[in-house]
Amino acid sequence: MSTTKRIGFFLGPLLFVVLYFFFPENLISPQAPEVLALASLMLTWWITEAVPLPVTAFLPLVGFPLLNVMKIDQSALPYAHPVIFLFMGGFMIALALEKHKLHERIALKLIRFTGTSGNGIILGFMLAAALLSMWISNTATAMMMLPIAVSVVHLLLDDVKTFEDISNKGERNFATGLLLSIGYASSLGGMATIVGTPPNVVFKGLLEDFFDLKISFAEWMVIGVPVAAILIAANYFLVTKIIFPNNLKKVEGSETLIANRLAKLGPVKRSEKLVLVIFSITAFFWMFQQPINEWLNIKLLNDTTIGMCGGLLMFMVPVDFKQGKFILTWTDTEKLAWGILFLFGGGLCLAEGLDEAGIIGAVGQWIAGQNEFTIWFSLILIVIAVLLSELMSNVALVNVFVPVVFGIASVMNVNPILMGLPVTLGASIALMFPIATPPNAIVFSSGYIRIQDMVKAGALLNIISIIIIWLFSITLVQWMFE
Repeated sequence: MSTTKRIGFFLGPLLFVVLYFFFPENLISPQAPEVLALASLMLTWWITEAVPLPVTAFLPLVGFPLLNVMKIDQSALPYAHPVIFLFMGGFMIALALEKHKLHERIALKLIRFTGTSGNGIILGFMLAAALLSMWISNTATAMMMLPIAVSVVHLLLDDVKTFEDISNKGERNFATGLLLSIGYASSLGGMATIVGTPPNVVFKGLLEDFFDLKISFAEWMVIGVPVAAILIAANYFLVTKIIFPNNLKKVEGSETLIANRLAKLGPVKRSEKLVLVIFSITAFFWMFQQPINEWLNIKLLNDTTIGMCGGLLMFMVPVDFKQGKFILTWTDTEKLAWGILFLFGGGLCLAEGLDEAGIIGAVGQWIAGQNEFTIWFSLILIVIAVLLSELMSNVALVNVFVPVVFGIASVMNVNPILMGLPVTLGASIALMFPIATPPNAIVFSSGYIRIQDMVKAGALLNIISIIIIWLFSITLVQWMFE
């Protein structure tokens, strides 16, 4: 166990004891000491990862009833929130894409289309990673893209085994730029859709719980797609033109490598076609559910129902009925990210406890008393979200920080979407350190990225991302939701 984890393991319970016994009982509410004590324990363990994140997420389930904050049925309810099942459906669809290697075929086709120059290959990998991460996990995207990228890099190396031994500066820049771009695009692409990354889903759930407000799949994409596209374009320009210019006209052998990978996949299989059809239908209904509901004068379609229908169809549609083969089997769900689902539930439960004890409202009133909602205040919130996302899980960040932002919005009488959505987008901008996000850690593990290179590139992209998200928050977001 690392030193950070050891410190966090003991610091969390210590903070719990201090707040439980010494926080003034009547300062906020009679329940405030208990809720703050448990929140401090969870936050410490989330930040340091002293205990697995999903395990920490279960603390409110048992802690709130034992501390007499909520009854067990009330504590358990957030763990069955509709957004959890929305993401479960998305996970099932992603499992089908991965199992039948449809995601790899899409990626390779796109990479081949963008060309085999140094910059063309980087662009292809970025677009493929961004497109895939809109629908499947950022982690899975990076994991899938990494071995293909490393194979391309090896074409340059010949007998050279380590990054330090690459003598040509252009080749070194190509290797670093390619791997960094995959990690960054995997994170940025997830911003484009609600199911693209866990923070988006958490925000949607909190918004419904606190204000009974809904943001549709299409509404999110109207904002998320252009933000992600601009950030990916900025990433490409910075990496290939400013920070790591490679000047490689053509990577010899890359066409053969891509062709060999495609040949290994073989012709498009029946299973891939079925997965693509179900995926396309699901995405269509996600994007157009509102006009369909209005046209049919019904309210049957919603994000969760559509997502679960798409996921369940993967288990119900046969690839070969005679042999009893289906797109997915239940054993495939062993690979499903159950921990993330539990993390959602824990965060939603903690947020409900903070609200129940009046803590969120009190913090909101205090901050609102010091400030008024201006375009500059919005910028401050985004900066805080980006900086914190470098230090802790972005899911944990949204679970803890967004409810506070909602409290501020309530006191200021501002639409919570105007403040909460930019903060949520900012939570996906963690580009400086390997520990910040799983995609960063995955590409860093390749051995072709130095920590100083990631910090240098990530810091510039963080600044650009903050500015772009802020500009969208005071223009398009305000126009849509004010």
